[in-house]
Order: sequence, then structure tokens, then C-alpha cells
Amino acid sequence: MDIRVQQEPFDLGAEANAFAARQAGMGAVVTFTGIVRDLEGDLDTMEIEHYPGMTEKALAEIADEAARRWRIGDALILHRYGRLKADDLIMMVATASRHRADAFQAAEFLMDYLKSRAPFWKKEVTDAGEGWVAARDEDEDALGRW
Repeated sequence: MDIRVQQEPFDLGAEANAFAARQAGMGAVVTFTGIVRDLEGDLDTMEIEHYPGMTEKALAEIADEAARRWRIGDALILHRYGRLKADDLIMMVATASRHRADAFQAAEFLMDYLKSRAPFWKKEVTDAGEGWVAARDEDEDALGRW
């Protein structure tokens, strides 16, 4: 399992290709990439904070949980922090399995966790001011599937 929390941008193609290249014997690789959205058209930056050490530990625990629930051979969780602009890549999840259903389900589980429970705090800075992003009911509801 590869867990990375970093400030630097990442190359989606290079990350996906490197992950896939390590998957000998697997039949499926699923990737998902999150992008900073500017829903209202006035986003200056999205500031993401986390506690080093605690965040990586929490992400490793959820990756281990995914491996217990589905037959995956490997997983990647990559999440950025710091100041990001609209359309910046913010995170990536990749899973590998012998069969696509396990890879898809494990990836969705990881994405739902990252959206709702991962220890990241997001503040939007807009033309009108700044404010912390609140949890959304639909994101919490998505966790109910698991």
C-alpha cells in the first residue's frame, strides 16, 4: 500500500502508469482523481490542512480495511495539502485486483472515506471572504453503503 500526503502537484499519468506497472498478476486497475472545483465561480484558493503523522496513519488504516473487505493486491492513496487553485488535482486513489469488481468497490470505499472522514480540513478563500468547508449530508450518506 502506498500512502502519500504531499504539498507538491502530481503527474496523474505518471502515477497511474507507475502503479499499473507494479501490478503483476492483477487483472484490473481502477483509478480516481479528485479536482478542486469552483462551484460558485469566485474561488481564489482552497487551503487544505492536516496533522502530519496522524493523517498518514488514518489513511493507512482505511487502506488496510479496504484490503480486508475486498481482494485487492495493492492500493494508492495520494492527497495534497496546502494552497490549491480551481482545477488543480487534489487527490488520487488507485486499486488493483485480479477482478474488476473488487478493484472498483475498494476504490469507491476509499474515495467515500477520503471525502467524509479523512483528517483534512479545507478552507475556501473567495472574493467574499473565507470559510471552512462543512461536511455534506450526501457525503456522510455515502458511507452508509459500507
